[in-house]
Amino acid sequence: FFFFFFFQAEDGIRDVERSRGLGDVYKRQYQRRVHGDSFYQGFVVAMAEQQEKAFQKQNNVYLNTKALLSKKTEKGERYYKTVGLGFKTPKEAINGTYIDKKCPFTSNVSIRGRIIKGICIGTKMKNTIVIRRDYLHYVKKYLRFEKRHTTVSAHCAPCFSHVKVGDIVTIGQCRPLSKTVRFNVLKFEPFKIVGNVKKQFMLFQTKNAIKITCLLYT
Repeated sequence: FFFFFFFQAEDGIRDVERSRGLGDVYKRQYQRRVHGDSFYQGFVVAMAEQQEKAFQKQNNVYLNTKALLSKKTEKGERYYKTVGLGFKTPKEAINGTYIDKKCPFTSNVSIRGRIIKGICIGTKMKNTIVIRRDYLHYVKKYLRFEKRHTTVSAHCAPCFSHVKVGDIVTIGQCRPLSKTVRFNVLKFEPFKIVGNVKKQFMLFQTKNAIKITCLLYT
């Protein structure tokens, strides 16, 4: 029993020393394996905070004002706005400390143009998600509809860090943010889908689509 305990303790020390030489990802995997998921929940809460090492600053905030320097507060001054169109500003954007120059709530990016609603099918990129939008295309020759879909890449601000695959996301058009991103996430609704997300077909009807369907069935 003594030798078994000695070898087990020695293996644990080797695992700790091996984890020190690895990156943060391997350290967290080791901590999750040893301590369980309860130890790892603290990292999920701080996802909306800033992770860049360089100094980050909002363009609309002047940090050298006498009123700001005299307060001596850690929170400092925070710029946020309302994008309009009935969308509310998230609490994470108001009370958070992240700096994102492409966020529609805390930067100069304005929302104009199209408003699209779809299902999130990918969250592997940093601050960017992939939306699947399903729609019906009318074939005049056969007098019937066929199912079609498009995938749209949208910027996901840190205030929407809890978006996962299968959620219903509302995005709005903005200026080009990168080579393939022209939309920004404005709202999301948690939704659970059974099975493969890419095999689902969901229509989110607007007022014009409802009028068209009423005319076809009357």
